[in-house]
Amino acid sequence: MTPPRRKRRRPQHPSPPPAPAAKPAGGAEKPGNPERLYTIAGSADGKRAELDLVTLIVARSAPPLSASPEVAAVLRLCTAPLSMAELSAYLQLPFSAMTVLITELIQAELVQARAPIVRQAAFDRSLLEAVMHGLQRL
Repeated sequence: MTPPRRKRRRPQHPSPPPAPAAKPAGGAEKPGNPERLYTIAGSADGKRAELDLVTLIVARSAPPLSASPEVAAVLRLCTAPLSMAELSAYLQLPFSAMTVLITELIQAELVQARAPIVRQAAFDRSLLEAVMHGLQRL
């Protein structure tokens, strides 16, 4: 039996680096991210609502025509309750920017924030009756 023949790998030459982009006439370079977070979530007073990652956000109305793309996206997504963590992930914005954005929407009464629904708070009556009957049989 003869061993398999292997092909030798030839070293590949790296491609030349791309040519540097021309700088604008003013000398200032354009940032990589065209919109800074403070323009998306521009708050004048800096106050924020008490929100955490599991706070549910529900839209109260449809997005107005004058709404920014982020506000319109939040209002469209929140027709059903969504947590702050989900909104932050869907819009690819950090939680801090989402907090400021949602605070502005709460103040404008476009969304409502509510605590998550805790399923353990409501007792299952059939389970309690089964336990009671089991104890009575003892």
